[in-house]
Amino acid sequence: MQQPDTLQARKILKIQAILGLVSVACALPFGDSVALSVLIGAGVCLLANALLAVWVFRDYRAQALERLVLRFYGAETAKIVLILVLFAVAFATLDNLNIPALLGAYFVIQVAPTLIAAQSGNRTTK
Repeated sequence: MQQPDTLQARKILKIQAILGLVSVACALPFGDSVALSVLIGAGVCLLANALLAVWVFRDYRAQALERLVLRFYGAETAKIVLILVLFAVAFATLDNLNIPALLGAYFVIQVAPTLIAAQSGNRTTK
């Protein structure tokens, strides 16, 4: 049996993936550089959050709360480092990135699925 927290994390990752694909499709009419920037922003967010979810929820044991908290802080630190490295690589290697589109996509993919899951979570976990 899977823990409710693991199921919630999976749900958020699925929503992020779908929203990322929709965002890229919506950005295509604005040109290749905007669509690529949205793809990178959404991809970085999804990859970083997937890393965090796997790191925190592997061998999940709610009884070992202090170990879980330490694992979460370690995973969050690794997530931030990964985000910074991936953005730095994107900035260094691609000349025509649209910075507002990249950061906007990252923000939307990070925030919107969590709000959606929080709204629907009260009805599905009872």
